[in-house]
Amino acid sequence: MREQDDTKKAVNQNRPAPGPSTGVIKPGDYLRAVKVSLRKGNQKEAFNLLQDAALQHPDDPFILSYYGCLQALVGRKYRAGVEKCKQALSMIKRESSFGEEMLYPVFYLNLGRAYVAAGKKKDALDSFEKGLMYDSGNHDILMELRGLGSRRKALVSFLDRSNPINKYIGLILHRANKESDKKR
Repeated sequence: MREQDDTKKAVNQNRPAPGPSTGVIKPGDYLRAVKVSLRKGNQKEAFNLLQDAALQHPDDPFILSYYGCLQALVGRKYRAGVEKCKQALSMIKRESSFGEEMLYPVFYLNLGRAYVAAGKKKDALDSFEKGLMYDSGNHDILMELRGLGSRRKALVSFLDRSNPINKYIGLILHRANKESDKKR
């Protein structure tokens, strides 16, 4: 009877319910509740859930990764958040077996978001690009890149982007593309 009451309270409060016999909440249940909170736009609630989850499951790389990301975004502890994301990434790489590489984009996404929160755009771009190496169509990473307004590579690659040759060739091509779009 008590387990049913705990489960009802958890569901009503958007918290994961404890397991039937152990009373311990599984990492997957925490992550589902966190994702629901994030979809509702409640980052603070998701962060609080992850704090609980990190205490119960300190060695779970997914919980550590999401916790690090939200630690940077919500808690504004940028260095600690980035470090937790890096730690989770190294854990999953160490523990991963064949086929788990498809999970890497999630870890690089969380790391990139932590870097964005910390104001480290270049590191965030590097992280997102590494995530795209494992899944080139990852919608979340592509949305983050669009939000950052990432730049194209320099046209003349052996010259710096600020070099006048690259700058003026880019301007000419940009104007030509605008003109061709108007004609369509």
